[in-house]
Amino acid sequence: MTSLDIQISVEEGPWPSEAELASLSERILGASADFLKREEKQPFPKTPPEVSLVFTDDASIREINAEWRSQDKPTNVLSFPAFPVTPGKMPGPMLGDIILAHETLVREAKDLGKPFDEHLSHLLVHGFLHLFGYDHLVESDAERMERLETRILAGLGLSDPYGDSDPV
Repeated sequence: MTSLDIQISVEEGPWPSEAELASLSERILGASADFLKREEKQPFPKTPPEVSLVFTDDASIREINAEWRSQDKPTNVLSFPAFPVTPGKMPGPMLGDIILAHETLVREAKDLGKPFDEHLSHLLVHGFLHLFGYDHLVESDAERMERLETRILAGLGLSDPYGDSDPV
C-alpha cells in the first residue's frame, strides 16, 4: 500500500471518533493512492506525502468557502492543494488539505439514501483527486474525474456515487 502521512483534525460537529476517522481515512486514501499509482502511473515521493484532513461543520466551511472561493454558503468538501500539481506529475511532500462539513454530509447521505460512511468515503476520494490536479470545471474533466472516483470506490466495494447522473 502506498504510504501517506495523514493528519487529522476534528474541529467542529458530531463526527465519529478520531480513531474511527483515521481508520476510515487510511483505508480510503490508501486505496485511492494505490489506484492512482497503479492505474494512472501517478508517481509518489519516497517519503510518504502528508495530507491534512479537517472535519468541521457547515458554519466553518461556509466561512472558508466565502473567503477562498467567494461562495458564501456551506459545501460538502473543499480541497486545497499545497502546490500546483498536474495529474501524473510528482507531487510535493505536502499534498494539501481536505475539509469536510458534517451537516452537509449527513443531509446529502440521507437525500441519496446512502450510509454516512459511504458518502464520506466518496468525498474523501473526490477531495484526494483534487489534490492531484483533477477537477470538474469542464465536462470532459468532470467525466474523467468521476470515472476515477467510480473505479476507486468500486475497488472498495462501494456503489457508483453518480449512477446515471450527468457530470457535475
